[in-house]
Amino acid sequence: MDTALRQHAIAICDAKIAQKGDAVGLSFYAFFANKNTTPPLLMQAAEWWIATHRLDHFEKATKIRALLASGV
Repeated sequence: MDTALRQHAIAICDAKIAQKGDAVGLSFYAFFANKNTTPPLLMQAAEWWIATHRLDHFEKATKIRALLASGV
């Protein structure tokens, strides 16, 4: 996952955690607006989420943030 997308995803996780608490779940779709304006980035996030880490559709934002921050 490229650096800009990783930083954006971390910011989204931080916002969701701040808004709804540590138990909040999200999917990789949370990193994007409802319109698919950047298909390559969407595919990059999907590959990171599904193929690389084999995550469920919804995961705890704290878990995703930790993975993103570790650079994995």
